[in-house]
Amino acid sequence: MTQSHDFEQLFAAWGCRIDPDLLDLALTHRSWAFEHDTGSNERLEFFGDSILGLIAVERIFTDYPHCDEGLMTKFKAASVSEHALAQVAEKIRLGDFLKLGNGSEKNGDRRKPSILSDGVEALIAATYLTHGMETTRKIVERHLAPLIRSAVLAGPANDWRTSFEQLARRKGIEGTVSYRITGEGPDHARRYYATVILAGKEWGKGEASSQKTAKLAACENAYRHLENGVSLDGEWTDGR
Repeated sequence: MTQSHDFEQLFAAWGCRIDPDLLDLALTHRSWAFEHDTGSNERLEFFGDSILGLIAVERIFTDYPHCDEGLMTKFKAASVSEHALAQVAEKIRLGDFLKLGNGSEKNGDRRKPSILSDGVEALIAATYLTHGMETTRKIVERHLAPLIRSAVLAGPANDWRTSFEQLARRKGIEGTVSYRITGEGPDHARRYYATVILAGKEWGKGEASSQKTAKLAACENAYRHLENGVSLDGEWTDGR
């Protein structure tokens, strides 16, 4: 267990102090709990996940009124993902304070993204139980806002196919996206060429060393064409 005076560093990085018993529980991984027959942070993690989701959606709903449900879902997912929360944990050096069992310690789990992200969620719940929602919202938004901004800036890149389909629906173009795939070259250096087709028109092309990546590139190209209101053959759409 890290010495108590070191917790001042964690409190300063996190943004507030936390009840000692709740803090101890929030930092206790199940591997430690199993070895010492004590409680773990799993219940706090579950609680914190719900609090985090609410605060993230509230922030996205308020700050980005142009977002439809689909974009809100993607922005939320990107900003509260395991990767995003692990970034927060690294920033506040949460891994240095976690209580891990011997096996987890030897495996290097102190820097494992899933364990770090779970720890952040447990810390959120402990903050809520100590201070209530107002303080918790301020703390979470302080750490979450940059992640939401990154997700918004990434925009359609979070999922080019979904973004293309949503844009097509907004423009009144119905149908199911399909692809025409061709390949050439030897197996060790094969190139794939994908064309996106919707409502009988070609909208985008892409090429890559795998079919999956070629499809994504084609969807990005299709999104750009549809955004400008012109299909690959130059036919103008309604431009909404």
